[in-house]
Amino acid sequence: MAWIYLMIAGITEILWAIGLKFAEGFTNLVPSLITFVFIVISFMLFAIAMKTIPIGTAYAVFTGIGAAGTAILGIVLFNENASLEKLFFLSLLLVGIIGLKVLDGKETSSKGVQS
Repeated sequence: MAWIYLMIAGITEILWAIGLKFAEGFTNLVPSLITFVFIVISFMLFAIAMKTIPIGTAYAVFTGIGAAGTAILGIVLFNENASLEKLFFLSLLLVGIIGLKVLDGKETSSKGVQS
């Protein structure tokens, strides 16, 4: 369940990061309020996930989801550059996130097998 909380926390991080763009330096009231709500939700879910998931893994996955998702939405919503190099490094970031998730599962199961 902690991984689900972490994934939702990462998605809400994407939402508040995009919200910052629409809030225009917190000068637009409604986007600013929506952004603030998603910041709170994001960090609450992140904190809950860290009760079970190691902090290094949780933080890397949380920020990785946020960074990759925000970069992808920047390309889609705001016509930001989508060069092959940028897409390559976004792919590396996603592979790293998946790798951390896989390794965390192996570390958890190997800790229970110690003699």
